[in-house]
Amino acid sequence: MRLTEQQRTVISTVLHRHFGQQSLILLFGSRTNDQAKGGDIDIYIEPAITDADLLVDARIQALADLHQQLGEQKIDLVINRKQGRQLPIYNVARQTGITL
Repeated sequence: MRLTEQQRTVISTVLHRHFGQQSLILLFGSRTNDQAKGGDIDIYIEPAITDADLLVDARIQALADLHQQLGEQKIDLVINRKQGRQLPIYNVARQTGITL
């Protein structure tokens, strides 16, 4: 995994604070591969909160907090509310992701 312990802690703490302590948070994509270079930080979330308005606010606030604490990096948050259509990216993230 190409994140430092401090980055993992910051990401986990911030996302649990905004999306709920019971949220599942996984790192997936190129940052899980120690041999790869570069790449954005791809994060899959199954949030504890389900209200759409609260999720929008949580996403905005979480990204602002992450950018403030980690610096300006490309961070993608994939949020699976488990309601409605299940996207293929959800399966990829769950199969290849690493729990933060």
